[in-house]
Order: sequence, then structure tokens, then C-alpha cells
Amino acid sequence: MKETQCKTILVVDDEPINIMVLSDLLKSRYRVIAAKNGDQALARVTGEAIPDLILLDVMMPGMDGFDVCRQLKSKTETASIPVIFVTAMNDEVDETKGLEVGAVDYITKPISPAIVIARVQTHLALKAAQDKLFCQNEILEEKVKARTSELSTTQDVTILALASLAETRDNETGNHIRRTQFYVKSLAEDLVQQGIYTDELTKEHVDLIYKSAPLHDVGKVGIPDSILLKPGKLTEDEFIVMKSHPKIGADAISEAESSMSDQESSFLRYAREISLTHHEKWDGSGYPRGLSGAEIPLSGRLMAVADVYDALISKRVYKPAFDHKKAKSIILEGRGKHFDPEIVDAFLRQEHSFVEIAKKFKD
Repeated sequence: MKETQCKTILVVDDEPINIMVLSDLLKSRYRVIAAKNGDQALARVTGEAIPDLILLDVMMPGMDGFDVCRQLKSKTETASIPVIFVTAMNDEVDETKGLEVGAVDYITKPISPAIVIARVQTHLALKAAQDKLFCQNEILEEKVKARTSELSTTQDVTILALASLAETRDNETGNHIRRTQFYVKSLAEDLVQQGIYTDELTKEHVDLIYKSAPLHDVGKVGIPDSILLKPGKLTEDEFIVMKSHPKIGADAISEAESSMSDQESSFLRYAREISLTHHEKWDGSGYPRGLSGAEIPLSGRLMAVADVYDALISKRVYKPAFDHKKAKSIILEGRGKHFDPEIVDAFLRQEHSFVEIAKKFKD
């Protein structure tokens, strides 16, 4: 008795006698409230006094039961309330219509007390089970969100740790990895806005490319200090050694990926691509594989523009820092040769953004 006493049943009928009969039958088990028409019924289900179940007459003056049920099911706060039609009509078409508008059951008049109590108990039990399942699903969803957030944080920390390791080996890097990271994001988002490469540049992929960009030079950890930190221009042999850093980085990342159960969807995929291919050129004259055009992964083509631009505006032991105008002219000269033409066009649309990024993360 205690469990059912807190449940509220709304009885809706334009005949006071029908309300009285149902109320007398149910009041020992449930809290019963009443409405004599559709408008009054809808007023009874607002605020905090939402009933657990509604016994609804079909034939009422003004708004009939079908209309009341439609309105209840159209609102989020009342859509889950079980509605049982109580009517003298027993035509199959009417019953079908009632189920179509959202009712869970039918009780015909004159009512059978045993049937009314059984139907009410059944649908309240079903509603309680649905509510419990919904609550469990919400808890599970929150757990999944928390686990996903934890995994994302772990991925970010892993990438940043590796990037920081690479940065400590190169005394010329400074804020280079941060600037190139934002350059790449700017280029990728511009391409999406233009409807270019949208199959490859989903929101998730853009985010992963952005996060992976700092690992483009992680392979430099494998380059001897005598070459990596040399204050002057590299010899031909030294440059050959330096050109091995893309493969060193990609191999290291591949080794990390090999321990993952799902390598195809590895969050390190873009880090591996960027590390290996950011020195490839559109015309095939780059390294380490001499890839050309669309053979070069899009992530590598994006990084190529970002990396070269930043190298041009940065001071190096072998060159002064160029201004944006000079760097822009060199990027334009490389359109269709060094760089993907579409990405160069994105660079032109985003050059103001590049200037702002360079200023924000200035060495």
C-alpha cells in the first residue's frame, strides 16, 4: 500500500458520476485528481503536479480525448505519462486511432473494477521499469562521457609529452610547435568552410590533426646533436642524416601504435602521417619517399605549408627572419610545386589569421 499511495492518477471525464466511480475505486490505493474537460486536464499536468498515469475519456465536449492525448505526447515533460482511454466506444477503428495518438491501453464502459485495477497496476509497473531503465541509461551515459573525457585527456597528455621531448632537443624551436599547430587548424577549418576535402576533414579529424601537429618533428630526437644543433649550414652528408628525422618519428609512433588493440582508429594515425610526410612536396621532389599530389596524406600537406611558413618568418642560424610579405611570396611560388594548390589558396584566405597566430606565440 505504501508504494502505490504516492502514485497520482488523473481521471478525466465530462460526467461527474464516472469520475466518482473511478475515484472511489482507486483512492484507497492511489492519490486521485480529476478534470472534467480537456483544457482542465492539460492544466492539471503542469508544474510539479504531473500525474503518474491518466485515465482519459474519449468523447468530451470541446477538446476530445484524442486531442488531449496528442498534446500530452507532444511535450517533453508529459510525453512519458501512460494514458489509458476509458470509453463506451469499442469500435476497432477508434481503438487504433487511440493507440496511434499515444495511448497505452483501452478500458471500455461500463467498467469492470478488477480490470481497471489490473490495467492501472500493470501500466504503473511498466512506467516504473521504464523510468529505472532510463535512469540506468543516464548513469551509463555519464560514465561513458567521463571515460571518454579521461581517454581524450590521456591522448592529449601523451602527444604534448612527446612534443615537449622533441622541443627540448632543438634550441631553435621555441614556440614553433604551437604556431604550426594553430596554422594547421586555421587551414583545415578554412577548407571545410569552402567545402573542400570535407570527407577527410570531419570535425573529429580536424581536432586530431590539430592535436597531432606538435609531433611533426618528434623524429629529431634521433638526430645527433652535432647535426641538430650545428650553428652553421649542414654539409650534404649531414643533410642526408637530417632528412631521416621524418621516418625516425613515424617509426617511433608506429611502434607505439603496434601495442594498441585498434590500430586502424588509433589517435596517433595523424601524428604518424604528419611526422612522415610533412617534407614531401606536391611535385614529388620532397622526402623521404618522394610522394606527389594526393599520394601525400592531407595532414602532411597541411603541415607542409604551416611548417615552411613558420620557418620563413623565424630567425635561423643560416638565415634572418623574413617578414610576412616575403614569406607569403615564397609560399605562392610553391603553389602546385611544393604545396597543394588548394591549401595555398586557404593560406591566402587565412593570412590575417597566420599573422595573428605568429604575433600571439612570438618567440
